[in-house]
Amino acid sequence: MLINVPPYLFAEIDKKKAELMRNGADIVDLGIGDPDTPTPKRIINKFHKAVDDPKNHNYPPYEGIAPFRAAVAQWYKKRFNVDLDPEREVLSLIGSKEGIAHIFPAFVDPGDLTLVPDPGYPVYKMGTLIAGGTPHPVPLLKDNDFLPDLDSIDKGAVKKAKLLFINYPNNPTAAVAGRDFLEKAVSFCRKNDLLLCSDLAYSEVCFDGYKPMSIMEIPGAKDVAIEFHSLSKTYNMTGWRIGMAVGSNEAIQALSVIKTNIDSGIFKAIQIAGIEALSGGEKEIDRMNKLYMERRDALIDGLNDLGWELEYTKATFYVWAPVPKGYTSASFVSHLLEKTGVLVVPGSGYGKYGEGYFRASITIDRSRIIEAISRMKKQGISYK
Repeated sequence: MLINVPPYLFAEIDKKKAELMRNGADIVDLGIGDPDTPTPKRIINKFHKAVDDPKNHNYPPYEGIAPFRAAVAQWYKKRFNVDLDPEREVLSLIGSKEGIAHIFPAFVDPGDLTLVPDPGYPVYKMGTLIAGGTPHPVPLLKDNDFLPDLDSIDKGAVKKAKLLFINYPNNPTAAVAGRDFLEKAVSFCRKNDLLLCSDLAYSEVCFDGYKPMSIMEIPGAKDVAIEFHSLSKTYNMTGWRIGMAVGSNEAIQALSVIKTNIDSGIFKAIQIAGIEALSGGEKEIDRMNKLYMERRDALIDGLNDLGWELEYTKATFYVWAPVPKGYTSASFVSHLLEKTGVLVVPGSGYGKYGEGYFRASITIDRSRIIEAISRMKKQGISYK
């Protein structure tokens, strides 16, 4: 089975970056999306206090401690006006990536299909393959604002599929989805007896007054959908590994069966820190989004000065841009790295329909983004 699973994209990028740095290169890393500012102090302080308490040193409940699940439900109510039963409709995750990967063995048998976005977060495809299933790519095209055309999916593939994945705000394209699309996705999955999996990791990284929706805001979504979320991007807690799944009780219970047989839950002190994170932080989020927006503007304005014609993104900390004519995604990324020391990610790493694009992340100081643009200009790298 693993013969069909290539190395994880970002692990390979890390190796290439490390090799260049060992040789003395000054790399401007616009690659992996990992927040570069620290976890808020109030969260760290709560964690320190919880670590010192011996009550938190034993095994945690598999599904997550009750106060953490209650905090998730309260946060969803406050943020999305969605009511969740913390006992039946909330499950703690060791980061949303873990939950996403484990939903596949919970629902996919060998030979089953999954409907996964292309380009898309690599775990959707890899999780399918590891479960013995076959990923059926659903194209995200510029002409459709990088939204899947659900009506054009092959009817035979839909009949064989067990689930559909959506991810808005989107990684890697930074596209967003409105209520109309979310309603259609719920209706599509209900009609075709599919589990709708929504990856909402970037809901709080948003700009210019835009506020992303949760799939759970759509009437009837709880009957067919599970949503994966994380504290990573919202509270700069990527290394803490804490997230949550919410929604359909049937899906939550199925995912829980896999998890209870594979992991032993999240360290209680981290969950207590997670409660602290979810209890507030609006000003912190606003401050981070202001910072990201300044970086977004620097990168998009800089690329546009070099011939690109990009619109300002509404969410995520990514910019998705076409490569210049004459290049593939991989060849442009290699050329850029060799000539300038600027590292971006080839769009082809996210699937067939990512070919012809690259992804740049703004989780780096604005001065370094300006440095990257300056190096590109000096080397004559432009879109035209």
